[in-house]
Amino acid sequence: MSDARPAAVIVLAAGEGTRMKSKTPKVLHRIGGDTLLGHALRAAKGADAASTVVVIRHQRERVAAFIDERNAEANAPVLVADQDEVKGTGRAAECGLSALPADLTGTVVVTMGDVPLLTAETVSELTARHEHAGAAVTVITSVLENPKSYGRVIRDADGDVERIVEVKDATESERAVREINSGIYAFDAAVLRRELANVGTDNAQGEKYLTDVLALARAAGGRVSAHVLDDLWQTEGVNDRAQLADLGRELNARTCRRHMQAGVTIVDPATTWIDVDVSIGADTTILPGTQLLGATSIGEDAVIGPEVTLTDCEVGDGASIKRAEAHLAVIGAGATVGPYSYLRPGTELGAKGKIGGFVETKNARIGEGAKVPHLTYCGDAVIGEGANIGAGTIFANYDGVTKGRTNVGRHSFVGSNSVLVAPVDIADGAYVAAGSAITSAVDPGQIAIARGQQRNVDGWVDRRRAGTATADAAHAAAQTARADRSADQTGPASTPSPNTPS
Repeated sequence: MSDARPAAVIVLAAGEGTRMKSKTPKVLHRIGGDTLLGHALRAAKGADAASTVVVIRHQRERVAAFIDERNAEANAPVLVADQDEVKGTGRAAECGLSALPADLTGTVVVTMGDVPLLTAETVSELTARHEHAGAAVTVITSVLENPKSYGRVIRDADGDVERIVEVKDATESERAVREINSGIYAFDAAVLRRELANVGTDNAQGEKYLTDVLALARAAGGRVSAHVLDDLWQTEGVNDRAQLADLGRELNARTCRRHMQAGVTIVDPATTWIDVDVSIGADTTILPGTQLLGATSIGEDAVIGPEVTLTDCEVGDGASIKRAEAHLAVIGAGATVGPYSYLRPGTELGAKGKIGGFVETKNARIGEGAKVPHLTYCGDAVIGEGANIGAGTIFANYDGVTKGRTNVGRHSFVGSNSVLVAPVDIADGAYVAAGSAITSAVDPGQIAIARGQQRNVDGWVDRRRAGTATADAAHAAAQTARADRSADQTGPASTPSPNTPS
């Protein structure tokens, strides 16, 4: 990355985005774990801009609230500027500039809030190229086979940018030009301030175009240069849901590629979705159908997938997770999870611990080497090191009014199909017999048995289920049993001895 640092970045985010057909402001739609505007702010921050201003108008309160939330997490707060009734990118940039010091000098980069793949490296390179050329304005351009509705870049005989023509104002020959304006610029701050004051609205749209600054700066003797960008995705904007999906796929492909180049095996990038803030250690394998979202962090040598969704989770080295979903959970080194497990917020699984098939956990701390293997709900619990929770166990943590906590001690054993009614403590080295409903403490070394005495009632099926298939089966089984008992009592039929006289 270049060492050049913008004096300011102005992000234009005032548009309504009607083609999105959404109640959500366009710049707040999300890809890769962040909003479109959030990605634009990442580029500005990564380029180490001294100041960043976002120009807003449509659904102002919602966009401003997002920026406020972002500011609460940042060291260098983002400024907000409101665009007034005057339309156009030129007026938006002018409003943004008014939020900055009047004596600001240096390079001002103007970007857009709906261009999420623009990188910090490109912002820095644009700044460096602009300053090295001593230009009044530098514009990022690209060459497209089909320029569609993009503004066209018109160059002079020396190859410098003469002007930019919006497609609705362009002549037939100008529309044939394939070099397009990205809408991303670097300006000398003084030039931008001076020439914006001279821009009018005499055009097909009746708007104040930012592109007019280029022609005015050139007429005043300034140089207008171009920074041609081969990576067209960085200049691609979002206008509708289809473009949002296209850019989301491309961002995800780049994110997967970055992890693979850092030593992560991703078996099928096409079915693997990874947010931009996710970190993954070397030699971890990601299997198909996996989503790694939010600020999820995964250590080295882990195996994640297939069909796993992790949101804001921490996973230790060598852990294995398959066909599971987890939110705000911590999974220790060498631990195993799944299949078909659901880890809700507050779950902490210790090193080499196990959460097995069809298990749901919530606000549960499961110690090192402890196991919750099968068909269990474990909520509001602390399970000690090496403990084993039998299949079908229910941690009954809610009485309809309050939540209670269950503590299971180190190396204790809870038998299958038990109910632990919170609040309750099971001490270290204790047992709970299968099928028990535990409502009071179990001391060290004890076995707790809390189940009714079995009683078998003869003739119940004959009396209560007469004429059913069950009754028929019972009769047949009884006859077979009587025949077997009779055969046992009489023994085998006798055979005459050859020496016995007849």
